[in-house]
Amino acid sequence: MKSVSPRLRASLALMIGLAVCLPAAAQWKWRDANGKVQYSDRPPPASVPEKDILQRPNGTLRVPAPAPAASAAEGNAPAKPAAPAVDKELEARKKKEQQEQEAKRRAEEEKLAKARSENCARARSYLQSLESGMRIARTNDKGEREILDDAARAKETERARQVIASDCK
Repeated sequence: MKSVSPRLRASLALMIGLAVCLPAAAQWKWRDANGKVQYSDRPPPASVPEKDILQRPNGTLRVPAPAPAASAAEGNAPAKPAAPAVDKELEARKKKEQQEQEAKRRAEEEKLAKARSENCARARSYLQSLESGMRIARTNDKGEREILDDAARAKETERARQVIASDCK
């Protein structure tokens, strides 16, 4: 018989190692309603009773122990703090996410307000120049310089007033 090549041995060892590590990557382990064991990196759904949670992220094993009928109500008491802890964590995440979204929204509003302020200042300055009667020239499509006549000055004045009306609030 031929011996197995070192490369094949290494590949086989790697595959076996990966296969063994897959369940270890899951942090939560619980038994679902059908009795199947589930693994996940997220907590089980709220519908899963505490007694069916077999393993938590910190690695502690929870095996349901038979309890007398009198202590059944007491046995459920530790289950209630676990759910609020997850809820508090979820609420904290949601609150943080809302705060981040609010901060982004405020930053965007500030950016728009700054742009409006700059547009307002430019439009007021331009309107003042137009109304002062000084000669204003601009470059046309051909690259030639042309001086605004009375009709063009009136159009530009109206346009500057519209910008002031929309941005100077």
